[in-house]
Amino acid sequence: MLLPAAATPSPSPTAGASTGTHNPAWLDGLTNYLDPNHFWGAVGLGVVFILIGFMLSWVIRRVIKTLVDHDPSERIDRMTISFMQHLGTFIMWIVLALLFSHLVPSLNKLTTSLLAGVSIMSVVIGFAAQSTLGNLVSGISLVIYKPFRRGDRLQLSTPTGLETGIVEDLSLGYTVLRTFDNRRIVLSNGTIANQIMINLSSVDLRVMISPTISIGYDSDIDKARAIVLDLAKAHSDVIEVVGCPVVNLGGSSVDLSLRAWCSDAATAKGVEHDLLEQVKKHFDEAGIEIPYAYQNVVLSGALDAGKD
Repeated sequence: MLLPAAATPSPSPTAGASTGTHNPAWLDGLTNYLDPNHFWGAVGLGVVFILIGFMLSWVIRRVIKTLVDHDPSERIDRMTISFMQHLGTFIMWIVLALLFSHLVPSLNKLTTSLLAGVSIMSVVIGFAAQSTLGNLVSGISLVIYKPFRRGDRLQLSTPTGLETGIVEDLSLGYTVLRTFDNRRIVLSNGTIANQIMINLSSVDLRVMISPTISIGYDSDIDKARAIVLDLAKAHSDVIEVVGCPVVNLGGSSVDLSLRAWCSDAATAKGVEHDLLEQVKKHFDEAGIEIPYAYQNVVLSGALDAGKD
């Protein structure tokens, strides 16, 4: 006896619901265009990541600008904000690059193969980037310990000699100082962190000037000292005059040193120049000799006047 064939169950109208909803056509097309499995899809994905990076950079700049605008009293150090902006942007691009290489299969395989030789690569990269990483670490230490702030006046040694400049910027690798004649001194963070510098913008901004003034041995010391002290006390930018002692008995001169306080380092240098000029003029009027180097030429033997 033949049994009747079992009836095939008709598909339920809700069977496709368990497989998920159907995506719109434009979304499927966009997914195909950004498919990282083929070349142009990886290029399109890379463009998307670059646009995201520029957008995030703009957001970081806007956030920093908003913080600065809402902090007119400068309770937040401007140099620290600038450094953190550079550091945050750098880390952001590194993260985007790692995500992109992870999403693209060909780059992911390349990264995996490179990790096999990570020990050798780390040594090579370490030697190649030793100076760069050292400047980055030095910059972080300068931000943490804050030996100076933006706008501070620093005095330090450079290849051109002793320089004084105002701190303008601290980036990931370099510190920029602006001198009084509008030059820019660019120093690596490692260099500025490992040398002795004088911060002229301390809590007490007063600066003492101590120019050395030389007079001859035949000149009156008390008279010369009185002239120097009177000129210093009459100067409008001198806060306090300490004294003018004799500091050295040289081979051809008696050296006096004026000690006077000025309001800050910028004012002090101008005061010193003014006083030196005034001292020279008043010493000439008073007949006080300022010794200078000269030579005596001694001729031995008779000179024949008939010869040219």
